[in-house]
Amino acid sequence: MLCVLLPSLLVAQTTRKTSAKGTTPAALKLLSIKVTGSQRYTPEEIAAASGLQIGQTVTEDDFKQAVRHLGETGAFGDVTYSYQYSVEGAKLELQVSDVDRLVPAQFENFVWFSERELQTRLHDRVPLFKGSLPPTGNLADQVSQALQGLLIERHEEGRADYLRSGPSEGPIDAFLFSVSGPNVRIRNLVFTGAGPDELPLLQTVAERLKGEEYFRSVLRVQANKNLLPVYLARGYLKAEVGDPQAKVAEESTQETNVDVTFAVEPGRQYKLADVQWSGNKVFPTDKLQPLLHLQPGQPVNAVQLARDLKAVAKLYGARGYMAAEVDPAPQFDDALSTVSYRLPVHEGDVYHMGDLDIEGLDPRTTRLLALRWKLQAGDTYDGSYPQRFLDEALKDNVISEELNVTVHESPDPAGKTIDVTFQFNRKSSE
Repeated sequence: MLCVLLPSLLVAQTTRKTSAKGTTPAALKLLSIKVTGSQRYTPEEIAAASGLQIGQTVTEDDFKQAVRHLGETGAFGDVTYSYQYSVEGAKLELQVSDVDRLVPAQFENFVWFSERELQTRLHDRVPLFKGSLPPTGNLADQVSQALQGLLIERHEEGRADYLRSGPSEGPIDAFLFSVSGPNVRIRNLVFTGAGPDELPLLQTVAERLKGEEYFRSVLRVQANKNLLPVYLARGYLKAEVGDPQAKVAEESTQETNVDVTFAVEPGRQYKLADVQWSGNKVFPTDKLQPLLHLQPGQPVNAVQLARDLKAVAKLYGARGYMAAEVDPAPQFDDALSTVSYRLPVHEGDVYHMGDLDIEGLDPRTTRLLALRWKLQAGDTYDGSYPQRFLDEALKDNVISEELNVTVHESPDPAGKTIDVTFQFNRKSSE
């Protein structure tokens, strides 16, 4: 998660047209604003965002300020202006070009407003906001200020702020707006559309979430990690769990409790028709098929299938094929509510042993473990060996059960080697 503010000041080119010779009057009445060039915003939205109003007295400095104001939002790649004037006043034309990319704005815990109400009221205050924002510029700041205004109107003692969300070395993919100050906690969870067989399992997950702070993005993760698998394990391979919807249930000056609703759409339950392997040369199909728990005519357990395919990759890893993977391709027959799986195996290359590193132990134990390690540099790597090595060392009391150990296998795709690092540390006494 990133929390970096990157304002963007876009330099606007300015031109002007006059309808008469001589010096432009110092002040003019603004008669009209014409906007061209945007495919994303209406002329009315851009005119409102410029800060100018029809009928006001303006100077050319006001036009420059309006152009600068639009450019600083980050919503436009270029903003230029021209104008005509007469004794009646000035007619302004703004020419803009939209930036290529916007990212969604997500609202984490503004539970006092419905999603539609929030979008509408923010658009009224920030005309260029339509649910998405440019990655740079100050439009996100404008939305944050508008959110603060909504909180003040409700007499909520909180501060609106936002984070730019995205991978550590990748582009921003969303703005996460939240309010800090009041505690917003989950009182209850409700699942609409859930059947009687799945509802108890969903409620078991819900019990663990009661009393937790409400953040929409966290609950989305929970839905994908713990709720959706309830259906995937029972053959509902196209099941969908909607975004969490929060409603204020109890409120005090210190805390707001909400009931959260998830809308569930199970869809069809699919049974297995058949499985076809391809690309497997190292292991024959009759060696791989027993690793699968899928049974023809039975509902597909997609959660178990994912575990089974990891077992296939582990089998290949024992032969040095550390990059081997299976990319399942389901083919659905909705008329029969069946699914056939194509399982292409990408075996990749054989990897060999690289360097061994043992960290966190005393010198004597480190030397002893290094002597017990059987894979030599250049040997075909066995992905199952590190765990067997640790199990044997523990059994022989070379290492203690009081130690935690993390195994890092670092592949070098160019050299086709695997460097292995064992990191030991003592278990916490808590």
